[in-house]
Amino acid sequence: MYISHVSLTDFRSYAQADVELGPGTNVLVGSNGVGKTNIIEAIGYLATLSSHRVTNDGPLLRFNTERALVRARVHRAKQVTTLEVEITAGKANRARINRANPVRARDVLGIVRTVLFAPEDLALIKGDPSNRRRFLDELLVTLRPGQAATRGDYERVLKQRNALLKSARTGGKLSTAHESTLDVWDTHLARAGARVVRGRLDVLKMLSPYMAGAYASLADANKVARAHYQSTIVADFDEDDTAADPPLTDGESAPVAPAVLLDASLEELEEMFLAALLEKRAKELERGITLVGPHRDDVLLTLGSAPAKGYASHGETWSLALALRLAAYKVLGEDDPRPGAGPILILDDVFAELDATRRTRLASIVAGADQVIVTAAVAGDVPQELGGTFLRVSPGVVHS
Repeated sequence: MYISHVSLTDFRSYAQADVELGPGTNVLVGSNGVGKTNIIEAIGYLATLSSHRVTNDGPLLRFNTERALVRARVHRAKQVTTLEVEITAGKANRARINRANPVRARDVLGIVRTVLFAPEDLALIKGDPSNRRRFLDELLVTLRPGQAATRGDYERVLKQRNALLKSARTGGKLSTAHESTLDVWDTHLARAGARVVRGRLDVLKMLSPYMAGAYASLADANKVARAHYQSTIVADFDEDDTAADPPLTDGESAPVAPAVLLDASLEELEEMFLAALLEKRAKELERGITLVGPHRDDVLLTLGSAPAKGYASHGETWSLALALRLAAYKVLGEDDPRPGAGPILILDDVFAELDATRRTRLASIVAGADQVIVTAAVAGDVPQELGGTFLRVSPGVVHS
C-alpha cells in the first residue's frame, strides 16, 4: 500500500499543501518546526481518525479556521481510492470515498493502514496505562474497523454508569431504584466490555512473538521482551495493588494473559466481568466511579525479569517502543498478505535518536515495506541503505 498524493487545507500550519509521494522510501527533510510532522500526522489521521500528538481534534485546525480537509490518493494492491476527511470544530467529522456523497468519518477506517512511530511513543513504555490501552485499541480497529462501534458502545455505557454511581454517592445511600438501574448498566457494560477485552487479548497474542523478535534484532541484547495483559475483571485483581506479576527468568515463556482469560468464551468473560463488578460495588459507590473494566486494564511490558517501566535504559526504552510498532506492522501485513497491500510505515524523527548500529538495523528491517515515510531534520541522519526520494520542507512549502 502507498499514498501517491496528500493534500492539506487549513490543517495545522498549512493553509494549503500538496505533497507527491511514491512507493518505497520518502524522506521529508527540514528544520524543526517547519511542518514535517504535520504532514505525517494528517496521513496517520486518515488511518485512525485520531492524532498521535493530541487527544482532541481542535489543535488540528489552522488557527482561526473552522474546518480542515485532508485528502489522499491511496493505492492498495490493485485498487486506487480517493479519500477526504473533513475535520470540523465542535461538530461530527465527515468523509468522502471516491468523491461520493459524505459518509460518517468512521466509514473510512480500514482503507488506509499505517504504522506510525514517533518520539511520543516512549509513553508506551514510560507512560500511564492509557497509552498502552490506546495502542491495542487502535491496532484492533485497524484490523477490524467494526470494533470502533464496540469501543464506542463501551464508552457510552461507562459514562452513563459513572453518572449513576456519582448520583448515588451524592445521595448518601443506594436506593432500590438506583440498585435496579445499576444492575441494568452492569449487564450492558459487561457485554460491551467483554468484546473489548477479547479483541485486545487476540491482538496481543498476535503481537507478542513479533515484538520479541523485533526487540532482539534492534537491541542485540540477552533480555527477552514480553507483554502480559493485566485485567481488572480477574477475580483476585486489586486496583490498589501495584505489584507486578512474579518475575520470569529469560528461559521461561510468558502467556499474554492468565489462562482464565485466554481460554474464556465471550459469555464467560461477561460472567467474570459481572462478578468483578458485584465484588467492587461497595468501593465503586464510595468513590463514585467504575473501578472494573477494560478502561482500567494495563499491559505489563518486561525486559528479562524486570518491568520495562522504571527499569529500562533510554536505549532499551526506544528499542522496545520501536519493537511494538514493528510488531504491529508485521501483524497488519499478515492480515492482508496481497502484494501491494502492506501497511504504510511512518517514522517521525526516529533516526536522530538511534546510534549508528540501531539505525542500520532498523533500516534493514523496514527496507522491504511498500512505502516508508521518514521525517528528519538532517538528511545525514537517514541511513544510506534506505535510499528513496528526499523532499525538502520549509514553512508552508514542500518541494523535491
